[in-house]
Amino acid sequence: MLRIAAHYRVTPNITMNLKKRLDIFDRLAAAIPEPTTELHYTSTFELLIAVVLSAQATDKGVNKATAKLFPVANTPGDILALGETGLKEYIKTIGLFNSKATHIITLCRQLLDKHAGEVPQTREELEALAGVGRKTANVILNTAFGRHTIAVDTHIFRVANRTGIAPGKNVLEVERKLDKWVPKQHKKDAHHLLILHGRYTCIARKPRCESCVIEDLCEYEHKTGHQDDDTAKGATSRFIE
Repeated sequence: MLRIAAHYRVTPNITMNLKKRLDIFDRLAAAIPEPTTELHYTSTFELLIAVVLSAQATDKGVNKATAKLFPVANTPGDILALGETGLKEYIKTIGLFNSKATHIITLCRQLLDKHAGEVPQTREELEALAGVGRKTANVILNTAFGRHTIAVDTHIFRVANRTGIAPGKNVLEVERKLDKWVPKQHKKDAHHLLILHGRYTCIARKPRCESCVIEDLCEYEHKTGHQDDDTAKGATSRFIE
């Protein structure tokens, strides 16, 4: 489980009320008008495989691998035809590729045997698939099926704790607080709003507070006062076209 790092631990503050949370999400939604995953996919099955591959790996690295894999094999049957050894050749640049290949081959068999080759739409059925945990199930439910779920990855865990939006000691606690406190009108997009904000503005080592659209609402005690380089300025606004 993820642990709260000391450099972004916050003390819950009574000022982080419903109005402030609404203001935070209103601003993030305005700055990131089309929040979505940065994984490349053209079907729900491709998204599922990409998310399984993305564990402890970057989206960029996964996209490079799937750009070669999916034109050759993008259905459960196609990947089974590759076999575990053949699949590894396409994903060997991704961390933990050996175990991921084993999981994906089993997952494909499960989809064909139990779901007629289709990706199931319930949490229970998704989590029963090889290599699919709660986080991956939440991503699929949200991104593919439009459910109001929030998959707490390292970015969301960091942002939720730093800002005071939903401080928690582990990912499940943060998820439950976000589910309770995210304004209803932002629940569908909250997952990607927080990920993208964490990936490009509220970064791990030195958050880009000076260019942050929610800087005055954030309750982080150690805000930065300058940028490391010119690319940091307006990092969130990179999503505005």
